[in-house]
Amino acid sequence: MFATIDNTIEHSQSTFETVINNIFNFRSLFVLIIAVGFAYFAGRFLATILRRLTKTISKQADRSTSLQRVNSLRRIETLIVLSIAVLRTLLIAFAIYFWWIFVHPTQQPTAIIGASAVVAIVLAGALSPLLRDLASGSVMMAEHWFGVGDHIRVEPFADLQGVVERVTLRSTRVRGLNGEVIWINNQSIQAVRISPKGIRTMAIELFVTDLEKGKQLVERANLRLPSGPLMVVSPLTTMKTTEAGQNIWHLTAIGETAPGREWLLEHYAITLLKDVDEQENKTSILLNDPIARYADSEAEREFARTIHNARKQPAQRRKLSQMAIERSKRKANNG
Repeated sequence: MFATIDNTIEHSQSTFETVINNIFNFRSLFVLIIAVGFAYFAGRFLATILRRLTKTISKQADRSTSLQRVNSLRRIETLIVLSIAVLRTLLIAFAIYFWWIFVHPTQQPTAIIGASAVVAIVLAGALSPLLRDLASGSVMMAEHWFGVGDHIRVEPFADLQGVVERVTLRSTRVRGLNGEVIWINNQSIQAVRISPKGIRTMAIELFVTDLEKGKQLVERANLRLPSGPLMVVSPLTTMKTTEAGQNIWHLTAIGETAPGREWLLEHYAITLLKDVDEQENKTSILLNDPIARYADSEAEREFARTIHNARKQPAQRRKLSQMAIERSKRKANNG
């Protein structure tokens, strides 16, 4: 057994020495530089073309009115961005293979395969963080965690959120609301929160004594709310009115903000509603302070389904006997 191990080690050493001797000569190095250089510039040329293609697809997604088509185009854009790194790697690998065949036309490339196994063992330890990034990125892309154009919040980081600009197998580039560009190693991403449609939908519940004045109150408050892609995306709109009692009306106003700007409707809009009510109405029409909440139609539908299914099996409630009631009363009196 030891003799076999010694023969294997000697064979690997001789193979490695052969590869080193063949590599470190002027002709071999010259061909290697030319091949790798051609692969590098070819990769850059293809990357430029593919990036222009992604910009075209991104513009089509922005013009599309169908959410399903937008998601499909974003997924295609993400796959194209990922293919850039894959194509560059394949071109470099092919350049090295071509170099070996060109320099050694009469030999089979088994020697470089044997030496590459030794090199791979050494590099595996040195490049283990990079390999973990690649593994994490591959899993995220295979499971379609997110794509280019999605607004995400990355866990476990408290304030790391923004729009995904670029995705590779090793890293992810995110642009924050303040314009900062953030690079994240894929292995550092433990979880991702994705904002549906890239916006936050908020609802404000109001209880008023006059229905028409309540609607006017919402419209007046809208005039003082800042609007824009990074502020209030859609102004407050009265979506539902219900008569809750005599001269009591329940209004539900829904608006949309950019992620991270929820405070505009959650706090600032409520302050505006109270200020406008105080300034324009002699007698306040608000019965109490308005209440802000998140209003996602998909979440409401799923929770309603859960509650509906839970009610199919009524809870088992055991009726207390008179003796048990008397016993609990005595314990309470003694305590």
